[in-house]
Amino acid sequence: MIDSRPRTEPIPAEIDRWNWGAFLLHWIWGVGNNTFIALLTLFPLFGILIMPFVLGAKGSGWAWRNGRWDSVEHFKRVQRLWAIWGVVIWISAIVLFGGFFGGIFYSLRYSEAYELGAAKLQASAEAANLLGTPISTGIPLGSISLSGASGRAILSFSVTGTKAAGRLFVDAIRRDGVWSITTLTLKVDGSDSEIDLMKEKRAWLEGLHWCLEARANRSASA
Repeated sequence: MIDSRPRTEPIPAEIDRWNWGAFLLHWIWGVGNNTFIALLTLFPLFGILIMPFVLGAKGSGWAWRNGRWDSVEHFKRVQRLWAIWGVVIWISAIVLFGGFFGGIFYSLRYSEAYELGAAKLQASAEAANLLGTPISTGIPLGSISLSGASGRAILSFSVTGTKAAGRLFVDAIRRDGVWSITTLTLKVDGSDSEIDLMKEKRAWLEGLHWCLEARANRSASA
């Protein structure tokens, strides 16, 4: 029969040890074991950084005194279940969040916008001169939004060559299912200036536009 009275006798030495269930499940374990001091884990900083270790060290003694146990074996069996569930929940959370963020990084890393930006970088003579070749690229950060055949990507990722390293900033748009770079900026480590890797293309397009406009004006005047 379970004794419902609070225990006042010394805590048995075989249970006065680290409690993994209390350490891993914090306030959930506290509510389940009538140890409401565990609710202090809900407080910022102190609760997150200190209380889990306090619960791990002192939790078994508090739970023994506050709970209703028919024997030491009963106590140990219940606390073992708490520890198992703590491990299961933490592993599941790590796998879930790891899969979520891993999926995000994977989608950015193998996106058309990233690959297009990396290709433009590799083809840039100015980038090759500043960084040295070969140039390796890192994992991108940023965002990609899609709406049907349209979209926009704002990404940045590390770049490393044989002479220097830096960071590449990419702004790309998607029209009719085709991606194109609008801004491609390189910032070399140790330098405050940013290099526009699209300026040559822009200058070429502006020259082409000027030629076409001049030709059209000559045709109109003739």
